[in-house]
Amino acid sequence: MLAAITMASVMSLAVVSAVSTPPAGATPAPGGGAAPVPGGRDPGQAGATPAPGESDSGPPAENPLPAGAEAFGASVKLASLKGHLERLQKIADANGGTRAAATPGYDASLAYVAGRLRAAGYQVTSQEFKISFFREVTAPVLKRIRPAAKTYVPGTDFRTMTYSGSGDATAPVQGIDLVLPPKQGVESTSGCEASDFSTFVRGNIALVQRGTCSFQTKAEQAQAAGASGLIIFNEGQAGKGNADRRALFGGSVNTSTMRIPVVSTGFATGEELAAPGTKATLVVDAESAPDRRTRNLIAESRWGDPDRIVMLGAHLDSVMMGPGINDNGSGTAGILETALAAKSLRTKNRLRFAFWGAEELGLLGSKHYVAALPPRERAKIKLYLNFDMIASPNHVFGIYDGDSSGAVAGATPPPGSGPIEKLFQAYFEAVGEPYQDAEFSGRSDYGPFIAIGVPSGGLFTGAERLKTAEEAEKFGGSAGVAYDKCYHQACDTIANINDKALEVNAGAIAAAAFVYGYARDLPGPGTLGAPSGSGASEGPGKGAVAPGTPDTAGPGTGAGGLESGHDHEHGGLLR
Repeated sequence: MLAAITMASVMSLAVVSAVSTPPAGATPAPGGGAAPVPGGRDPGQAGATPAPGESDSGPPAENPLPAGAEAFGASVKLASLKGHLERLQKIADANGGTRAAATPGYDASLAYVAGRLRAAGYQVTSQEFKISFFREVTAPVLKRIRPAAKTYVPGTDFRTMTYSGSGDATAPVQGIDLVLPPKQGVESTSGCEASDFSTFVRGNIALVQRGTCSFQTKAEQAQAAGASGLIIFNEGQAGKGNADRRALFGGSVNTSTMRIPVVSTGFATGEELAAPGTKATLVVDAESAPDRRTRNLIAESRWGDPDRIVMLGAHLDSVMMGPGINDNGSGTAGILETALAAKSLRTKNRLRFAFWGAEELGLLGSKHYVAALPPRERAKIKLYLNFDMIASPNHVFGIYDGDSSGAVAGATPPPGSGPIEKLFQAYFEAVGEPYQDAEFSGRSDYGPFIAIGVPSGGLFTGAERLKTAEEAEKFGGSAGVAYDKCYHQACDTIANINDKALEVNAGAIAAAAFVYGYARDLPGPGTLGAPSGSGASEGPGKGAVAPGTPDTAGPGTGAGGLESGHDHEHGGLLR
């Protein structure tokens, strides 16, 4: 694995002083290399005279953003970005309000993106893979009947867990080995052992606390004990980032054999339901299909060295309950418009754009793609950039913490990820916008890439967590309000987009594509020959997890399911 390179050497690049657009009908240089650009030189030509402000050793350390990059970023316009989002909204509207994987709305989204890229001259391919399909046929119901009637709100107070069974249960709620009040630093084992259910009354609704074992284990134990339904509530400990155990979370039981309804709640709701004498109604009407098929879309430029791949990706699918215009139409629009702007750039390195399917079901598309790559093809991918939610309405400008300098622990970034973070920082400084670390957790589609040692980075504007007062002062917006109040909901529409965040982040994406497209030195390759799931040490927060294994390692990138398919919690097996 290459050692992490320094700030001074990260941009040891052959770049131009202006954006290069070859004449119409121009053909690639022999061998697919870069054609001449303004400044009178070929970016890949040995011994060529550097363009103004450029040297063979790269720009000075205090100016890591090379000439031309900021201008190329500025060439990506808000109107074009919004045009893509409006098209995705229309597709969702015509297909039951969703663009989820393996639905007609997803297929139409993929066809739209593929058509734009083919028209721009990209080599476009699709990659089919199998998924376990899941959808809610009707909205779930959770009501407390006694001691006092209360109706809980889906998406606000509770969520159906992915692959939940269907059922309509009205019964007493029975707590299982609960720790109330929660103990700081001590995780609950509620529902992890068969003995926890030794006094369980068959037909009751089981109430368990999030904790040391997987959601799958809790669900299997409850179902075997005769529960008519299962509610898993957050533990209740205060903390930062993923260490906070109070909010509503999402997850997956990851099996088609689950017969009872399974939902999750935040701590406050769970604590209410734990009161003695509580009776409730729990209804889930869902459909599971273990053998559905969906596709990834891959587009590659016709320029540059095919053995030096610069890869950018965003997931194309939405969740089932909404059109997914911020999550993740925004990332899709950002890399699509970057690809269209870059269609005539004769880069030194090959640009590859990925539009992932089934991210919302546990990074299934990106995991399939990485697992299917032969070692030689893996070694060609020198870095991967991921863009998942870049236009949250109450946004922050988050940059994946590739140098692990942030206060919140996440995955261990592969060497070379730190310089990627510094490049994005340089862009935000150049355009006069503040930024902060976003947790490098592996919970979006870069997870499978960092598992094989590919240097990675990306941008994130926040999901369901609440903006702090300090963030509101720094970025504007409202403290105490979610970054995206419509996260994973039907209201994630075109009205749920912050135009400034979209435009600034898309500019950063385009600038990064420009810089790494022309770079002599790239952050990779890392340990790229290792099998999927090995290679770089993953560290806390993203180890591969199989059903039934403890979830203390955090979200996985392996075939056992994930706590989340984002840098925010939703989906998966973990606690």
